[in-house]
Amino acid sequence: MAGIENGEFSFASTNAKGGTARSGLARIQTNQKKNNGICHDDSGPPVKAQTIDELHSLQKKRSTPTTPIKGTQGAFSPMSEEERQKQQLQSISASLASLTRETGPKLVKGDPAKKSGHVVHHHYHTPTICVSDSSLKFTHFLYNLSPAELYEQAIKYEKGSFITASGALATLSGAKTGRSPRDKRVVKDETTAEELWWGKGSPNIEMDEHTFMVNRERAVDYLNSLDKVFVNDQFLNWDPVHRIKVRIVSARAYHSLFMHNMCIRPTPEELEDFGTPDFTIYNAGQFPCNRYTHYMTSSTSIDVHLARKEMVILGTQYAGEMKKGLFSVMHYLMPKREILSLHSGCNMGKDGDVALFFGLSGTGKTTLSTDHNRFLIGDDEHCWSENGVSNIEGGCYAKCIDLSGEKEPDIWNAIKFGTVLENVVFEEHTREVDYSDKSVTENTRAAYPIEYIPNAKLPCVGPHPKNVILLACDAFGVLPPVSKLSLAQTMYHFISGYTALVAGTEDGIKEPQATFSACFGAAFIMLHPTKYAAMLAAKMQKHGATGWLVNTGWSGGSYGSGSRIKLAYTRKIIDAIHSGSLLQANFVKTDVFGLEIPTEVEGVPSDILDPINAWSDKKAYKDTRLKLAGLFKKNFEVFANYKIGEDNSLQEEILAAGPNF
Repeated sequence: MAGIENGEFSFASTNAKGGTARSGLARIQTNQKKNNGICHDDSGPPVKAQTIDELHSLQKKRSTPTTPIKGTQGAFSPMSEEERQKQQLQSISASLASLTRETGPKLVKGDPAKKSGHVVHHHYHTPTICVSDSSLKFTHFLYNLSPAELYEQAIKYEKGSFITASGALATLSGAKTGRSPRDKRVVKDETTAEELWWGKGSPNIEMDEHTFMVNRERAVDYLNSLDKVFVNDQFLNWDPVHRIKVRIVSARAYHSLFMHNMCIRPTPEELEDFGTPDFTIYNAGQFPCNRYTHYMTSSTSIDVHLARKEMVILGTQYAGEMKKGLFSVMHYLMPKREILSLHSGCNMGKDGDVALFFGLSGTGKTTLSTDHNRFLIGDDEHCWSENGVSNIEGGCYAKCIDLSGEKEPDIWNAIKFGTVLENVVFEEHTREVDYSDKSVTENTRAAYPIEYIPNAKLPCVGPHPKNVILLACDAFGVLPPVSKLSLAQTMYHFISGYTALVAGTEDGIKEPQATFSACFGAAFIMLHPTKYAAMLAAKMQKHGATGWLVNTGWSGGSYGSGSRIKLAYTRKIIDAIHSGSLLQANFVKTDVFGLEIPTEVEGVPSDILDPINAWSDKKAYKDTRLKLAGLFKKNFEVFANYKIGEDNSLQEEILAAGPNF
């Protein structure tokens, strides 16, 4: 009989023969026929199942996902299922084993909620002083589960998980609803000390190997203490020649489903040969780091050890840390193969012309790279190799605040079964999501497989880009709507990563604020920005790509006096870039910034193409232009003394491409 204890439901137990339970309560009978016939119906054929397991076997087709290590068995000695599972257990155990344990936890497949009577507890090694008690327990691992299975796990075991009206899984990420860049650290050793970008302006905060191992031990011990963990084996980079194998070990079904969507999903055949991962994440985000550990400044820590090929997460359940952590790793691994990693959107025309879109938040990168007349290769992370361009990810991570079907139909329609919705608010009964509600956070997100987008290019690869488009929302109203860039200018503006945000109005301030993010993704790059810029210029030169600077911000004055450039005009400009017609236009050079601007673009008023013509107060325009140019110069000071190669010629060329006044 149901009761309530401390606010939770509890049920009295009954004995097997239907008598009273130890509490003395009578057994509840559930198979009695009702006289009125409403609650029971004998008209259907009986289910031919004697046990719950048999019933489930009729309900769903069972699959046995495997991660065998590529074996040495010949064609005449096929691997048995028992041997395959044994190898799989050893593979996962190796990822979970701490350096202080000889064997790691004993791992058992399956849901720990099921009866444990089928597990044989024997053949343990004699414990030694270097084996902790946690290594003697059974940890069930749930390996590469399907979205449906992960839904079941999340809803059954994770408070705050619900199915919304559209079929998406709504979850909560806990106290952290965004990334914690100040808590992200990289191990500084002899190799990374020379290779990575350290110091002023760099996102790389150093830690030593000992501290990493302390945090790793804490994370692994936590994961080993759980009854079950989730393991994903997946890929990064759609280019099969350069893809990376990653393993994500996590404690939450939500995190497993998130990475299922965001990484590239292997086929069963690819899993057969998966073998040892190239990089492993231990996500123990529900457990804090020890704040008294050296280098720690809070209970959150995201730690990367490039030599060990490992990442540890403590004290944050925000799933984006995994996505962006792997992106940082790709920013290190890919350039070592002469492959350029890029924080950009990418689409392709029907004739095979590829365009890259760079831009910070609010510049229109998502809107402009989403084009129903073109194929979407990816929305956020890409590689440019000798084979062309390829998406790093297998999914999209879209912002949801104020989302509507009218403004973003592709994203709206992608929020369905299999999609993860983070921190959204929904109506309790209907489960309809209110995307305008910021009660939890303004950073509400949706993570879904890229195939949920109708015009996605699958596989997500394309030829070498023809156009590289740098987007800026210039609230100062100084930059032209479109400019053609030289290679040196492309490097300069790529390194600058400029946009301008409109200041908050709580204290009455209306002045725009310039924002710079190196390579349009400073939080994720590992090497010095100039290295990525030099690689970009070399690839553009080799493959004949053209650089463009497109202002989606203000014209005719700064924010408050001018007006924002109409989206229709910006789309006309982008269309002209895609078609190649803009290359045929006549160009004139501006003062100070030295930008080449077209005198005419079809469908765009000519008087806004040169910003000074759109300003009624010419002096105010020139003063504002000098102010912005000064901000550019000040921002670039941190990069000015960096040398590439034996001489400083490239650096001088980049500096000369900036504002001149």
